[in-house]
Amino acid sequence: MKVLIKLFGYLFGIGAVLGLLVAAGVWIYLQDMSQDLPDYTALKNYEPPVMTRVHAADGQLMAEYAKERRLFLPIQAIPEMLKQAYLSAEDKNFYSHLGIDPEGIARAALAYARNYGSGRRPQGASTITQQVAKNFLLTNEVSVERKVKEAILSLRIEQAYTKEEILELYLNEIYLGLGAYGVAAASLLYFDKSVHELTLEEAAYLAALPKGPNNYHPFREREAAIVRRNWVIDRMVENGYVDSVAGEEAKAKPLDVTPRTRGSQLFASEYFSEEVRRKIGSLYGEKRLYEGGLSVRSTLDPKLQVKARKALMDGLIAFDQRRGGWRGPISRIEPGAGDWGAELAKVEGMSDVPEWRPAVVLSVSDETAEVGLQPERLVGGALSTERERVSLALSSMKWARVSGRAPSRVDDVLKVGDVVYVEAVDGPAGLVHELRQFPSVSGALVAMDPYTGRVLAMVGGFSFAQSEFNRATQAYRQPGSSFKPFLYAAALDNGYTPSSVILDAPVEIAQGPGLPVWRPQNYGGKFYGPSTLRLGIELSRNVMTVRLAQDMGMPLVAEYAKRFGIYDEMTPVLSMSLGAGETTVMRMVTAYAMIANGGRKVTPTLIDRIQDRYGKTVYRHEERVCETCAADHWAGQGEPELIDNREQVLDPMTAYQITSMMEGVVQRGTATSVQAVGRPVAGKTGTTNDEKDAWFVGFTPDLTVGVFVGYDTPKPMGRGATGGQVAAPIFTEFVRTALEDTTPVEFRVPKGLQLIPINRRTGLRASAGTPGTILEAFKPGTAPPDEYSIIGFQDDIGIPRTVSPEAGQAVMSGTGGLY
Repeated sequence: MKVLIKLFGYLFGIGAVLGLLVAAGVWIYLQDMSQDLPDYTALKNYEPPVMTRVHAADGQLMAEYAKERRLFLPIQAIPEMLKQAYLSAEDKNFYSHLGIDPEGIARAALAYARNYGSGRRPQGASTITQQVAKNFLLTNEVSVERKVKEAILSLRIEQAYTKEEILELYLNEIYLGLGAYGVAAASLLYFDKSVHELTLEEAAYLAALPKGPNNYHPFREREAAIVRRNWVIDRMVENGYVDSVAGEEAKAKPLDVTPRTRGSQLFASEYFSEEVRRKIGSLYGEKRLYEGGLSVRSTLDPKLQVKARKALMDGLIAFDQRRGGWRGPISRIEPGAGDWGAELAKVEGMSDVPEWRPAVVLSVSDETAEVGLQPERLVGGALSTERERVSLALSSMKWARVSGRAPSRVDDVLKVGDVVYVEAVDGPAGLVHELRQFPSVSGALVAMDPYTGRVLAMVGGFSFAQSEFNRATQAYRQPGSSFKPFLYAAALDNGYTPSSVILDAPVEIAQGPGLPVWRPQNYGGKFYGPSTLRLGIELSRNVMTVRLAQDMGMPLVAEYAKRFGIYDEMTPVLSMSLGAGETTVMRMVTAYAMIANGGRKVTPTLIDRIQDRYGKTVYRHEERVCETCAADHWAGQGEPELIDNREQVLDPMTAYQITSMMEGVVQRGTATSVQAVGRPVAGKTGTTNDEKDAWFVGFTPDLTVGVFVGYDTPKPMGRGATGGQVAAPIFTEFVRTALEDTTPVEFRVPKGLQLIPINRRTGLRASAGTPGTILEAFKPGTAPPDEYSIIGFQDDIGIPRTVSPEAGQAVMSGTGGLY
C-alpha cells in the first residue's frame, strides 16, 4: 500500500511538474503572441470609411459615392429586431461571455480533429468580439497563431469597451455582399429600405449573410439563401426573440430582394451629380469624397431638372430631324438565327434615356416595319422571356431623309436585321412607336436663381451615358452676340444712354502688320444708317457694336467682361466686341444673373451646404450676413434683415436700362418667338460665324436661363441656324413650363430712374401713344436729346456730327444716304 501511495505521489509530482512546464510554456507562448499585437484602444477613435451622399434641394437622394458602401449608424439607431437577428445567427451568448466562447471553441476543435486531412476549411467558433478583433485589427489568415491573437485581443477588447460599443463596431463594419458594408447600407442595397422599415424575414436574411454573402446570394443561390434565412428565424424563435407563429409566417414568405442602383439615383440628374462630385473632390480630395461620409445638399430642383432635360432633348431632336437626315442603324443582328431577343439584349442602350428602347427590324413592307423590342432584365439580372413586337409607320419617319430625300418606302430607311431606337408616344389613336436616332448636334442648358447664384437645373448634353462631357461647364465656345449686353452695359455705365445714336455703315479696321483689313458685317449683309443703342441690341447690329466699342475703347469693354466673369482676361481687340472669345454656358448665365438681380455679384454654385459625418456644417454657399436671424423667440423685435455684402458690379439703374433693352429683343427683335413664354422676359440671341454656335441667354425677374446649341467639334449648322431659331425655342419651352404655376411679375424699376416716352428708332422725345413710341429709362441728369451726335460719323476734324430732329427723322426713314 505504501508503495502504491509513493507511486501515485511520484506520478502526481511528475504530472505537477509537467503541468507547470506546460503552463509556463503556454504563458511564454502567449507572451510572445502578445508582443506585436495591434493597439486595440485605437478602436475608440475608429472612423470607418463611409459613403458620401448627395441630395437635391428637396431632400431626394441624388447620388452616393464610396469605395466601401457604408452608412454608420450608432447602436441606439439600430432596431432591436435586427440586433437580435445577428445575435441569434452569430453569437447567442454575446452578452454573457468574456470575449471568447469555450463551448464554441470545443465544438470547433472537435470538428477540426474529425476533418483533419480532408482539406476542408476549419469550422469557425468566433464570437462577435473575435470578429471585431479580426476585422479591425488582424488579417483573414487561417492559422492557429491568428486565432490565438484574436482570442487575446477579444479578452482585452471586452475589458476596454462595453458590449454595446462592440456590437456597434461589428454591425457597421461587416461585409454583407453587393458592395455593402454594415447593416445600414445593406438594408438600402438589398431592400431599398432603411433599417427601421425591415420586416422580420428581411432582417433575418441580412443576419444570414456574414457567413458568406456569395454563398447566400439572393439570385444565384436563392434556395440556400432561403434555407439560411429560415435557420436564423428558427434561432430567433429558440432564443425567445420571436414567437413561433410570427416565425412560421416569416419563413413562408418569399425572398424579395430589390437591389438598389449605383451612381445617380435621381432621374435626369447625371450631369448635375457628376459636376457636384468634381466640386467635392476639388474641395476635399478624393479620399474624403469616397470615405468621409459627407452629407451634401445640392441646389438642384428635381422638377425643373426634368423639364430642362426635356426642353433640350426636344430642341436637339427637332434640329437633327430638320437638318440631319438618317445616319443608319446603331447595330445589326441576324434575327433568323436563334432567339433575336437574346442577341438584341447584347446591344447596350442609353441608361439615362429609358424612353428609347433598342429594337431589331424583323420585317418591312412599303408602309410599315415590324420590330422586336429589347427584352427587359428581371430584378436578378436574368433576361425576360417575353418578346414584344410593334410596328413603325412610314408616316412617322418622313424626317429620316436618305441622300437628302424623304423616304417613299420603309425599306428606303430600314432593312431586316437593323437595330434602331424606338420610342412610344401618344398618338391620335393611342400609343404608337416612332423611329429615333441620337442627334449629332449637342447643347447645354443652365437655369439659375439670379439672386443667389444657385443652379436650379443643368443639362450638359443629350445623354450622359453617351457622353459625360458637360457642355454647360466644360465646353468653351464663342458666345457671339449674346456677349453684346455687357458691352452696351459698359456704355450705359459710362455716359451713353439708350437713345444714343451710332452709325450703322461700312467700316474698315486695320488689324496690324501682315493681317488683312477687317470689314465687320451685319447678319444678312445690310447696313441701316444711324440707329439708337436700343435698336442696335434689339436687332443685333454687329457694325454698330464695333463702332460703339471703338468709341469707348476696348480696354473698358475688357474690364467689364472680367468684372462679370465672362472671361478671365480678354484681349482688348475689336473682334472681341462681337463675342469672338470663348466662354462657358455657366459663365454666361452667371453674368446675365448679375444684370437680372440689379448688378450684384453672384457666384454660381451647385451646393448649398456640406456636413461632415458628425453633422457639422463644413461648407455653406450663402455668405450674406443676418445678425438677427439667431433669435430663439420673438420679443417684439423687427423682422430679421439680411445684409447683402456682395460687390456691386453694375449700377442698378444701368442694370434696368440694359434689361429694358433686352426686353425689346423679345418684343421686337431677334427673339420674338420667346414671347410665347407669356410673361416679361429679357434676353439676347447669339450666333457665331458660319452658324457654328447658337445661343439664347435670358431671364425673367426670378429665373436666369442660358441655352447653347452646337456640334462638339465646331462646324457650320447650316444657314438660318441662329440663336433665335435654334436656341430660343428651347429656352421658351423650358421657361414656359418651369414657371407655369407662378404669377407673372414685371421687372423692378430702381428708384430715381425716369421713364420718358421716346421714338424707339430716333431716340428723340415723342408723345405718348404715337406709333413707335416706348417708355425709355433715363438716369438722373440725362434725358432724350433735342438733337444728337451720331457716333461713328465725324466731320473733318474728328468731332461727331450733330443732326437736328428733322434731319434725324429723314436719316432714319430715308435711304441712309449719309454714308
